[in-house]
Amino acid sequence: MIDQIAAKVERLRQRSVKRDARMRDVLRVRQGEIGGVFPGAFSDDYPRPLIANFIDVAAKDLAEAMAPLPAFNCSATNIASDTQRRAADTRTRIANYYVTNSDLQLQMYKGADWYNTYGFLPAIIELDYVDQQPRIRMLNPWGVYPEIDRFGRTVSLSQTMSMTAEELAALYPEHRGALMADGTRASTVLDIIKYHDKDIDLLYIPSKKNLVLSLAANPIGRCLARIAERPSIDGENRGQFDDVLAVQLARARFAILQIQAAEKSVQAPISVPQDVQEIALGPDAILRSQNPQAIRRVSLELPSGVFAESAQLERELRQGARYPETRTGNIDASVVTGRGVQALQAGFDTQIKSAQATFARLFADMISLAFEVDEKLFGNTEKTIKGSDDGTPYILKYRPARDIKGDYTVDVQYGLMSGLDPNRALIFGLQARSDKLISRDFLRRNLPFNVNVTQEEQRIDIEEMRDALRQAVASSAIAIPQLAAQGQDPSNLIRAIADVVTGRQKGKSLEDVVTEAFTPEPQPEVPAAGVAPGLGQTAPAQGGPVAAPAAGPTGTPDLGSLLAAIGV
Repeated sequence: MIDQIAAKVERLRQRSVKRDARMRDVLRVRQGEIGGVFPGAFSDDYPRPLIANFIDVAAKDLAEAMAPLPAFNCSATNIASDTQRRAADTRTRIANYYVTNSDLQLQMYKGADWYNTYGFLPAIIELDYVDQQPRIRMLNPWGVYPEIDRFGRTVSLSQTMSMTAEELAALYPEHRGALMADGTRASTVLDIIKYHDKDIDLLYIPSKKNLVLSLAANPIGRCLARIAERPSIDGENRGQFDDVLAVQLARARFAILQIQAAEKSVQAPISVPQDVQEIALGPDAILRSQNPQAIRRVSLELPSGVFAESAQLERELRQGARYPETRTGNIDASVVTGRGVQALQAGFDTQIKSAQATFARLFADMISLAFEVDEKLFGNTEKTIKGSDDGTPYILKYRPARDIKGDYTVDVQYGLMSGLDPNRALIFGLQARSDKLISRDFLRRNLPFNVNVTQEEQRIDIEEMRDALRQAVASSAIAIPQLAAQGQDPSNLIRAIADVVTGRQKGKSLEDVVTEAFTPEPQPEVPAAGVAPGLGQTAPAQGGPVAAPAAGPTGTPDLGSLLAAIGV
């Protein structure tokens, strides 16, 4: 079996020879070693380029624009069910814990750079048995050879690494004899192949007759690796800058030629008339001549086409790299309306949108795999996770088998502003919401930052109810003059409003102080109609039931009410 896997990996490596060559060239250019890609392009006087590394600058800027993470939300099947919504909210917090625990945001700054530079980005789920958690890790595409079926699913992933024999012997002392065999020195660098598929995880050394360093069965029975590929016309993995390396070289060569021309112009020979017999050199030198205006350096003028060609090369480089001038501050457009700026940014924005669509699918697959791994391997383990929802910290205890329960779906959204600047995205979202094209829930889930949709909806409801309660108290204060004009006593209302203000000053919540201030005092019990104190029930007067007497100012019935009650 090991020999069959090794043969398959070797076929994948041979199939990717051209891809590896392109990756090697663009890596050396980004490292500033463009002379190694184009031997003989530079002289001993100028062994390195004299211009900024445009490809490296553009790649970093593009990666930083793509790197921000989307929003991860798990939706309930029935949004009207509070139970399902709470379960979905729990899964959302678990998914965001995977993201935070894996440092996925920091990884994506490298991952987006690898995606643009090499044309694809591999990711894998690693099993952390110490914390009993799955971890998501982005892999450097250098030396990675994925095997993908026609449905885009990753069948296997092979990764080539290099270590010295001494380092390997320290990591795997049980294989020291085999590693140092055949005259292998301690400093000899050996290639190691790490192979992963749905059945096994394998680590072996091809140059040592496929020496197996580690072999373990896959506990899930599924390949835990996924690939995000940059769109390509021929299916080959091509980076963003593969086709502009020669243009970068031409710009570097032109810069050197311009420097040399400037040096020759400054150091040009001095032309003097024939009557000058002695030539003094130096900053304060004096030359005597009857024709001093003829003393000058020989003019070595640069053709104007040199500068035009240099500008043309820069435009070709930007066009080939799809990197607009607006990213470096060169804005040749109206800054009032913004239309020209949007037009210049259009190519850059579409790159971000297409890349984020690819990343969204990758993240959805990785979170789904993390759910499955967590449930199948650590299903009965009680875990405590800490996080923050919109700035509010929380502590959640969950058990994967109970809280995940086979639901591995997650909604990954970069938001309505994917590929748009914040102003246009906000206007677009509000207009769509006001025209009832989308719901508030959908708009919240498409925001460009992480929002706990369920909790945010609860907070908005609480804010609106508090605003209504505050308005009710204010309206009651407005009614005080009307009560006084009608001859009623407003002192109780004034006292209640004052108690609300005092309670708020003490830090109590609005709903608590309003409840305490406006709760009516218990009234004293009034004897039933027709009952004299100390006597039993009296018969009602003829003509119907006896009405209860009205309470007087002291809380007891007055004389007129008693007479009316007995029918006098």
